Amino acid sequence: MMAFRDGADAGRRLAGALTQLRDDNVVVLGLPRGGVPVAAEVARELRAPLDVIVVRKVGVPWQPELAMGAVGEGGIGVVDAGVTRLTGVDPQQVRAAQAGARAELRDRARALRGHRPPVDLTGRTAVIVDDGVATGSTARAACWVARLQGAVRVVLAVPVAPPDAVRALSEVADEVVCLLEPADFGAVGRFYDDFRPVPDAEVLDLLDHASPGRRSGRPG
Repeated sequence: MMAFRDGADAGRRLAGALTQLRDDNVVVLGLPRGGVPVAAEVARELRAPLDVIVVRKVGVPWQPELAMGAVGEGGIGVVDAGVTRLTGVDPQQVRAAQAGARAELRDRARALRGHRPPVDLTGRTAVIVDDGVATGSTARAACWVARLQGAVRVVLAVPVAPPDAVRALSEVADEVVCLLEPADFGAVGRFYDDFRPVPDAEVLDLLDHASPGRRSGRPG
């Protein structure tokens, strides 16, 4: 089974499956933090602007690592009805968890962007990139955020995801590009030799080293 050395290696391989988008008025959007090193390689190959799209997982209150949905910039919220039904989370608990996640999301967006405005997505193709998908809640929220911000086409691109997640995400993205769809998925980290957490400083460095033209979409 294919394994990726790290996010940059996964990004280079993923970029090879996206070359047809090079002249498609693209903006590449990485999901912080792990998706940004992957997205940086895709943006480099497509010669496209690089930005982040900030979403936040909403965990089950007594099992926070289990996603029951996600929130995103612009007031977007996604709830996984299957998870809430199985765990018995009621609507009031969902709202409370979403409110906490939204506060964290605002802080995260401020930390990663500072005073730098988001790249304008109006009339463009948004290529949303992460290091992998497990449940798909955050990727689903990111797709809705991109549409809310004016993208006319949304492509979700990930190195690895379970087949059922790819099928489900095809309902919210115009196209899903996934290099590896293992039936025995387990977790994203299984498919990386180096899956260390990506620090904010590295995300900021990758964004800062995208040329001004690539950040804005104007020729550099």
